[in-house]
Amino acid sequence: MRLTVLVDNATLTDRYFLAEPGLSIYIEDGETRLLFDAGYSDVLVTNARKMGIDLLRVSEIVLSHGHLDHTWGLDALIRLHTEAIIEGRERVEPTFIAHPDAFLTRSCDGVGEIGCHLSVEELFRHGKVLLTTGPLWLNEDLVFLGEIERRFSFEPAPSGSYIYTADGIREDTIPDDTALACRTPEGLVIVTGCSHSGICSIVEQAREVCGDDRVADIIGGFHLLDPQPEQMQGILDYFAEVRPAALHPCHCTGLAAKIALAKVADVRETGVGLHLEYGIRS
Repeated sequence: MRLTVLVDNATLTDRYFLAEPGLSIYIEDGETRLLFDAGYSDVLVTNARKMGIDLLRVSEIVLSHGHLDHTWGLDALIRLHTEAIIEGRERVEPTFIAHPDAFLTRSCDGVGEIGCHLSVEELFRHGKVLLTTGPLWLNEDLVFLGEIERRFSFEPAPSGSYIYTADGIREDTIPDDTALACRTPEGLVIVTGCSHSGICSIVEQAREVCGDDRVADIIGGFHLLDPQPEQMQGILDYFAEVRPAALHPCHCTGLAAKIALAKVADVRETGVGLHLEYGIRS
C-alpha cells in the first residue's frame, strides 16, 4: 500500500506545495487507486499535478464525512473530469463512496451550509454513487469501515451543529464520520478524516472488521484541537494499551494533543507531500 498526502493544514518543510484547512489522501493498493476526501478547494488538483499523480485514473473517491473541508474539493475533481471528456482524454469513471448522511445539508453558528453542497443526484451525473452504513471491502485488504459504533464514554458525541433530513432538522452527531483500514504484514493502517466518531472507537472497529489487533499506523485527523482532560487521558490510556507502531496525526489535531500522544506512541510529522509505503500481504 502506498499513501500520499495531497491536502492538509501544513506542508512538509522544503516541499513547495499548497496547504489549506482540509484533508485529502491518495492511496494505491494493488490495482486500486483511491482518493480519500477531497479537501476544501482545487488545492488537491494543483498538488496532485505537481506530484505526478493522475487523478483521472482514480477509480474510487471515498468520503470520510460530509463537512466542507473534506468535500468542497469535489467541485475541482468534477471540473477535471468534465474537461477530460470534452477534450477526449482518457479517464476512469469514478465511484463515490460514503455514508448516506454525507450529502445532507448542515449548518453551524449561523453558517448556512458547512456540509457537501453537491447532492447525490448531482454526483450521479459524474459517476457512480455507492452509499452504505456498513463496512465495504474495496479490495482484499482495504475496507471502508461504515458507520462507527461509539464505544467509549470519554469520547463525547459532537454537538452544536444541525443536519437537515427528510424528517426535519435535528442535532448533528455526525453519524457519517468514518475511516479506511488496510491490512498489511505489519498490522492495520487506519486512515481517518476528522474522527468525530472518536479515534479510539474507529480503531476498535477497524480491529474488529479486519480481524487483526495489531495497529501499524494511524494517519489523519484525530479531532483533538481542544480536548477535555478526561478525553485526552482516556485516549492516552487506550493507545498505551493498543501500542500502535506509529501515529501520523494531522489536520484537526492540535499541537498539545500531538505532544501528549508522543508520550505513548511514535508520533511522526505529517503534511502535504508526505509519502508512506507499507508491505503487501502475501
